[in-house]
Amino acid sequence: MSYDVVVLGSGPGGYVAAIHAAQAGFKTAIIEKEPTKRLGGTCLLRGCIPTKALLNTADILDKARHAEDFGITLSDPKIDIKKVQDYKKKVVKKNAGGVSYLMKKNKIDVHLGHGRIVKKGVISIEADGKMTEIKTKHLILATGSEVAHLPFVKMDHKRIIDSDDILDMEEVPSHLVVVGAGAVGCEFASIYLRYGSETTLIELAEHILPIEDVEVSKEVEKSFKKQGMKVLTASKLSEVKSTKTGVTLVVDTPKGKENISCSHLLIATGRKPVTSDCGLKNTKVKVDKRGVVEVNEMMQTAESWIYAIGDIVDTAWLAHVASREGSIAVDHIAGKNPQPIKHNLVPNCTYCHPEVASVGLTERKAKEAGHKIKAGTFPFSAIGKATIMGQGEGFVKIVCDEKYNEILGVHIVGPKATELITEGTLAMELESTIEEILNTIHPHPTLSEAMAEAAHAVMGHTIHM
Repeated sequence: MSYDVVVLGSGPGGYVAAIHAAQAGFKTAIIEKEPTKRLGGTCLLRGCIPTKALLNTADILDKARHAEDFGITLSDPKIDIKKVQDYKKKVVKKNAGGVSYLMKKNKIDVHLGHGRIVKKGVISIEADGKMTEIKTKHLILATGSEVAHLPFVKMDHKRIIDSDDILDMEEVPSHLVVVGAGAVGCEFASIYLRYGSETTLIELAEHILPIEDVEVSKEVEKSFKKQGMKVLTASKLSEVKSTKTGVTLVVDTPKGKENISCSHLLIATGRKPVTSDCGLKNTKVKVDKRGVVEVNEMMQTAESWIYAIGDIVDTAWLAHVASREGSIAVDHIAGKNPQPIKHNLVPNCTYCHPEVASVGLTERKAKEAGHKIKAGTFPFSAIGKATIMGQGEGFVKIVCDEKYNEILGVHIVGPKATELITEGTLAMELESTIEEILNTIHPHPTLSEAMAEAAHAVMGHTIHM
């Protein structure tokens, strides 16, 4: 079989690239080695989608516990973790089926098996002990990432677990310790805290969610502690031992060593690219010691016929970035002149409670970049819709350039932050000034009014505060 474009990997980068290629008129195939023979990659099968399903259950449970605040009487709402898992599996199954349907609709050939580059234009596929070969003019590598473990921690995948393991747990830990307070760690800590686990969050950096604006990180930490979570920052896990009933830890904290006993330890300290066994040694593609593939802004490698996207390249490891990179690669193959990604305008989203979202520069980064800045912050507690929802925590913060009032960054912590951030992303894409936010009518009552009020705060004259 011979193709114009073959995509290796069916995650949100890979399947979007395949669809875009087929719609551009290319004869297209996609190769996926997932043992369950499902498409969708890590994001759909054991990442974004199932995690957000578990978070949705936590949100509903939290609302049920506070139903009295809204005039509804409920008696002792409880979590049924097996039913939660059933719900999560249905969500994943539906979405995976949707990707398979899109392959059929766009006449994309699906090859299930382990794909490897043999030589220029030739890809082998190993499946069920058999080897076949296909030919292609162009290859898009979208093999994604996998969980990275700490070298001194022996994983047993029962008590000492990673983000793959915890997604399939059919028990609520009595005490969950999470090491790593990035997006993944904060989301799982937020889930199981509300499911009823005693929860401890440990972060090496000075603040949780260390890539976010410091004010945002402090607000989330304050909320986590108010909800009952123990948070240890500037702290390092130094010893781990399994016992018959759980795990014992030694943590180096600013106040000295702390011994912790828990039922489960979740290691959420990062991921690593999956590039070691896809035949790159048979090419001139440049790969660094981490396994990251070098590409240009069109996602093209040192081999002109090979492109790479998603978690195997040195850009933000986010599903929405991978999807855009897939489209750019295909457009470049098609001879178009696609616009490269503006990496400073990629939105970050963390779906813990409260939610966090941001785009652009933090206040600190803006100052380090030499900008003379002004910033405005407005709390959700002064927004009518947030009060109606019973979710007054958090704020919207806008950072802008003092000289021209150009928006440099938008940072949100609070209700629906991950939905609200799109206004900030679009504003920055259009190089908007703060005046253009002020001149945009925001409907009332909505959470989006916090964006307008934050713009007023930048200019020193808030309306509702």
